[in-house]
Amino acid sequence: MNVNKKMLALLIVLSLLVGAGGMYGSMALFGNDSKYVQNGEVNDLPKTATKVDNDEEFAKLQKTYEIISSRYVEDVDRDKLLEGAIQGMVKTLKDPYSVYMDEETASQFTQSLDSSFEGIGAEVSMVDGKVTIVAPFKDSPAEKAGLKPNDQIITIDGKSVEGLDLYKAVLKIRGEKGSIVTLGVKRTGVNDVMPVKVTRDEIPIETVYSDIEEVKGKKIGVLEITSFSEKTGADFKKQLTELEKEKIDGLVIDVRGNPGGYLEAVDSILRQIIPEKKPFVQIEDRKGNKERYVSTLKEKKDYPIIGLIDKGSASASEILAAALKEAGNYDLVGEKSFGKGTVQQSIDLGDGSNIKLTLFKWLTPDGNWIHKKGVKPTFEVKQPDYFYTNPITVEKKALEFDMNNEQVKNAQVMLNGLGFQTGREDGYFDEKTQAAVTAFQRANDLPATGKVDTKTAGKMESKVIDSIRDDKNDVQRKTAIELLAK
Repeated sequence: MNVNKKMLALLIVLSLLVGAGGMYGSMALFGNDSKYVQNGEVNDLPKTATKVDNDEEFAKLQKTYEIISSRYVEDVDRDKLLEGAIQGMVKTLKDPYSVYMDEETASQFTQSLDSSFEGIGAEVSMVDGKVTIVAPFKDSPAEKAGLKPNDQIITIDGKSVEGLDLYKAVLKIRGEKGSIVTLGVKRTGVNDVMPVKVTRDEIPIETVYSDIEEVKGKKIGVLEITSFSEKTGADFKKQLTELEKEKIDGLVIDVRGNPGGYLEAVDSILRQIIPEKKPFVQIEDRKGNKERYVSTLKEKKDYPIIGLIDKGSASASEILAAALKEAGNYDLVGEKSFGKGTVQQSIDLGDGSNIKLTLFKWLTPDGNWIHKKGVKPTFEVKQPDYFYTNPITVEKKALEFDMNNEQVKNAQVMLNGLGFQTGREDGYFDEKTQAAVTAFQRANDLPATGKVDTKTAGKMESKVIDSIRDDKNDVQRKTAIELLAK
């Protein structure tokens, strides 16, 4: 494709990397604001075919504007009236991914795509009117703080985000390295809004990690892709070449927690592993016309491939997963993906403001639309229960004997996962739970009180994160490797 690398971005979801450096390559679909893709190349966006009769169709709008600007009881800002009219039109679409940005907001999201990022390191989207975590990035402050896919952000530093659009909310979350933001988070299965403190940091730009595991005498390569950035395609090729030099017998491609990114990156990767017999993705316009992306690879690799997905795999990750499954006839292991199947384009309105408008759907090789459905794995595998635990909120009083609540239940799941058996996970703090807490405290040089105070809760959460990051506890990864080693 003849595409400007720095601007090629697939906005399958209207999702943002929350960082001080600006957008993470996901605000413009195909680069320059007046471009679209046809036959694999970028062309000028065609003029609208809709005829507008200014005298008739805009008469009511113009009259309303004149009445308010000239007769309202107080002076009004005419520019704000026009901004409101545009926002109103976009909101009537009831599409969380179509959004208008005024000049000031737009300028903060159009900084260099090559700059470093400072923030919490999470991809967010607007889902059912709520600012929602798509996925925290690997080793990011968001991941370390315990944020998870589908977490809803209700407050930012104690202030409600209700009424804010996605962009305004993100600007409040972003900030300088070292500063702290407190997010009020609502999570499925938890009644109360949880306060989650996140220390902002610089977000790493490395996106591809490789590894080799030997199982049953076979070498299994693992390539983990944390996001699809400008250099991801080239890095994938380089590291895959190195793995192939080691004579691997199989390959795991891990896009769990990967919220997406550049189309060019996933395009480059799929052209290396998907043969030409099927398109690896299709883009469909409002009239049903489809543009099909097809690899030039003649034959499949001489080793099997398995994809790893979960709830945090979104947009470009889902393109890769669907292509593996339907065009490559490869297996997927894990959990159903996030489910983002629409494509937005950034259009400059001429004065520094712009509109991000849903123009296309993307379809899988077989023509399936996964929007709000996700890509299903061929082998559904869940992680151990403690992988899904929530941060423990200890406010005025520590968790102690004879208490019965969700926080105790959460602590019990953590303790059991860490090897300190409580004998139950129903939320009742009994003597055995107290003994497990005491044992954990002694093992971690904490005062052996048998109560879960702030320090104990923090240490438990830290140990859980360490355990989750340890590959030997990763059931999904182990399953994929064992399937390849058969």
